[in-house]
Amino acid sequence: MCKAVSAIVWIIVALIGGFAYAMITLARGEPLNAIWILTAALCTYALGYRFYSKWIAAKVLTLNDRRATPCEVREDGRDFVKTNKWIVFGHHFAAISGPGPLVGPVLAAQFGYLPGTLWILIGAVLGGAVQDFIILFCSIRRDGKSLGEMVKEEINTVGGLIALTAIVCILIILVAVLGLIVVRALAESPWGTFTVSATIPIAFLMGFYLRYWRPGKVLEITVMGVVLLLLTVWGGRFFQEVPALHKVLTFNKEQLAWGIIFYGLAASILPVWLLLAPRDYLSTFMKLGTIGALALGIFCVLPNLQLPQFTRFVDGTGPIVAGKIFPFCFITIACGAISGFHSLISSGTTPKMLTRESYARQVGYGSMLLESFVAIMAMIAACTLQPGIYFAINTAPGGTPEAAVAAVSSLGFPVTVDDMSRLAHSIGETTMFGRTGGAPTLAVGMAQIFSRWIGGAQWMALWYHFAIMFEALFILTTVDAGTRVGRFLLQAFLGHLWKPLGDLRSYRANVFASIVFVSAWGWFLYQGVIDPLGGINSLWPLFGIANQMLSVVALCLATTVLIKMGKKKFVWITLVPALWLITVTFTASYQKIFHSNPKIGFLSQARVLSEKLAAGTIPADQIATTRIVISNMNMDAAVAGIFLFLVAAIVATSAWRWFRLWTGRSPFDLKETAPVWLPDSILAGEKIPILGKISALILIGFGLLRHLSGEAKLERAQKSHICYGNPHSSKGRLWAELEEQRFKNPRCC
Repeated sequence: MCKAVSAIVWIIVALIGGFAYAMITLARGEPLNAIWILTAALCTYALGYRFYSKWIAAKVLTLNDRRATPCEVREDGRDFVKTNKWIVFGHHFAAISGPGPLVGPVLAAQFGYLPGTLWILIGAVLGGAVQDFIILFCSIRRDGKSLGEMVKEEINTVGGLIALTAIVCILIILVAVLGLIVVRALAESPWGTFTVSATIPIAFLMGFYLRYWRPGKVLEITVMGVVLLLLTVWGGRFFQEVPALHKVLTFNKEQLAWGIIFYGLAASILPVWLLLAPRDYLSTFMKLGTIGALALGIFCVLPNLQLPQFTRFVDGTGPIVAGKIFPFCFITIACGAISGFHSLISSGTTPKMLTRESYARQVGYGSMLLESFVAIMAMIAACTLQPGIYFAINTAPGGTPEAAVAAVSSLGFPVTVDDMSRLAHSIGETTMFGRTGGAPTLAVGMAQIFSRWIGGAQWMALWYHFAIMFEALFILTTVDAGTRVGRFLLQAFLGHLWKPLGDLRSYRANVFASIVFVSAWGWFLYQGVIDPLGGINSLWPLFGIANQMLSVVALCLATTVLIKMGKKKFVWITLVPALWLITVTFTASYQKIFHSNPKIGFLSQARVLSEKLAAGTIPADQIATTRIVISNMNMDAAVAGIFLFLVAAIVATSAWRWFRLWTGRSPFDLKETAPVWLPDSILAGEKIPILGKISALILIGFGLLRHLSGEAKLERAQKSHICYGNPHSSKGRLWAELEEQRFKNPRCC
């Protein structure tokens, strides 16, 4: 009877989902309500998790809860810690959910709502979630080893070296792109600049509070920090409205770029407890809270989508992302559908905390579905804007407002100067023309949804700058944490050349490596700032290519492991997504290098500008900038070529390994750790009575807060007397040492 009821329920879910897909694909005429996209998404996630992920867990990976996980065998109270699965779920989601799933869908909305929506849903269920799930499983079976270590062992040493190179390349492009997004959001915006700048002294206050006054009491100071942040959002309006204050914090893009570069350098050198750790906590709680509020707001407001299913820009003439829908829609939306960087998280701290193999399905597969839902919400927020306003915000700046609206209107999306002026006035800005980068667009969409839910039109400005603060806060957290991780990787490499440079405790080595790494991503950031097309046109595709190239590495590893496990007939679950991404990354890389359209091809743009320079048609005051752009385009072409080479190398290496395994020329030398089996008494003791589930849920929620804040880890360290070589350390010093250790792990996009 229960099976029959369950079958009927799932058939109904499938029918509802199918009807929702029919509505979003076949809708004509009237604007589509967001409820249909939300319905299609929820039904897709439910069916994918219930059936596809369960089939992979049971038939392909054959998860076994009797097999002890790394934290059961090697628990040390520091890295290997037995943790509740829902707490690990929150930890994993907080680590993988960066600004990528918010910004990518906003930029890809230029193609229309349908292609991006379908890629987010299908790509996540069949690609991204599968990758995260299987890499997490592989790491659990190998004592929590990292992606690079597993590639080196299961494929070969060359593959491991390629994986390490890919990680460094991605970090450089990632930090540069995210820095550019912040620059575009804050340029000529004193209100936004004040709000974001105020987070630095707030972080310093939190750092001293946690280090000296109330060591480790993160939840206390987090409440204070959030209150102070909200006050800065409200107080920033005076810097917008008072002329004297307005001048103080009005900066152009170049000035902001240099400010972010120096900020990244300081964050890499300063102690973790002073800046990075407090900002990270603020980012985590603001991120989870705001995303939850956005989801609730969309469900309450149910806005209509203003953008059509497909725009005319599927032909490659788009003003935001140059290039045809294939491959650039799939490159633009990376993190919301599939992200190679997630494989670093799935082989980082997460596998060292799961107590049972079966939990990998909920944490690995389930967390990716939740991030995909975040991307769907960003797509809805962008598509609810009036199309003319959407394109006017995201079109590269240049000329007068009249020329800008004429250019946008000529594309078939009418907008007037009065429309843009009213929008800027309603959100407390002087102009919204040319605010490329995705963040301002998303902030406007969020402000419209929130204001229709709470406060009305008079709250638009407050909601907009709250959204800007929310985005910039955890984007900058990724910038500073990514810079620090990049410095660690660089020092590990430099230590092989000269041992003193690899000493993480050496101040001189830290400063030197920080300057080198910051110079690398700072160069790309400045290139994006002076790019006449707005920067995002060039750098975001590079980021998408690099990120999905790392997914190719992860999926090649997963395919190799499945073959070695004797699961040849199931390799299609990883091989098909890998082949798709190989096709996308190869095509995108080739087009970004060699395409004849200067808006797409780096070499073509460099050639056109060189010809204009030689012909003397470039104004005298722009000659120096033009030469820089030419040099930058050539460098971007070289970077895209490096990505293309890395993809080809890892694919060739993996394919040769598969051939040898398939034909029996190479032994199935699976590098799994020898299993340790758990007794029945431990497994039986985990069952919770039905009456205790509500209480357990409350306790788990509180435990998640303490885990994300780091308080639980500090208590474990105190009980275990773990002081990293100094058993007499104070509580504040111990907390600072634990934070330093935590920031050696990778951070996501």
